[in-house]
Amino acid sequence: MTEIIGKIDFRVERIARQSPSTTTAECPHFDAAAEKTLIATAISAGKAVVGVCLGAQLIGEALGVPCEHSPKKEIGKFPIILTEAGLGHDKFAHLGRSLEVGHWHSDMPGLTPEAMVIAYSEGCPRQIIEYSTLVYGLQCHMEFNPEVVELLIAHSEEELASLADHRYVQQPTALRQNDYLLMNEMLFGFLDKLVQEYQAHACVA
Repeated sequence: MTEIIGKIDFRVERIARQSPSTTTAECPHFDAAAEKTLIATAISAGKAVVGVCLGAQLIGEALGVPCEHSPKKEIGKFPIILTEAGLGHDKFAHLGRSLEVGHWHSDMPGLTPEAMVIAYSEGCPRQIIEYSTLVYGLQCHMEFNPEVVELLIAHSEEELASLADHRYVQQPTALRQNDYLLMNEMLFGFLDKLVQEYQAHACVA
């Protein structure tokens, strides 16, 4: 997948916290309504769509179900656990029963009637969701790396300090000590399989 993904340029700006209900008045750089329209159009066109964190919540909203607050705020690296559906799923079985992945959220995606929960955590019951065979929402952050985490820490120092007593919130020292390589590899494995399925669908079409 690296040849498809290329270099991802992450920028963290001190702007209003974004959510599916964020308005352009609150955050001029983010148009939630336009994002949801684009997602719905891509899904209707049979494209492969993967949303991460806010992106996962936007997918749910684009499909008509609102995002919800997660039972616990999660920031750091904590395990997700695969459901029976996840363990038997060809795109996710390589993750194993449990995998430590990144988190930085307090909300979670909504579920359509057809949606299938692939993985959950102790703090959040919806970590990976299959909306269809080509559409997936990842509330967790399997793409984290030290550079991205450092940017997030710089943006969130006051918030992290205020959450020091939360069970599923790591402080900067722990965040910097986490190893993110394995979950990156697992993410690439999933994306490779998704690309293969999308290509197979495109050939049939």
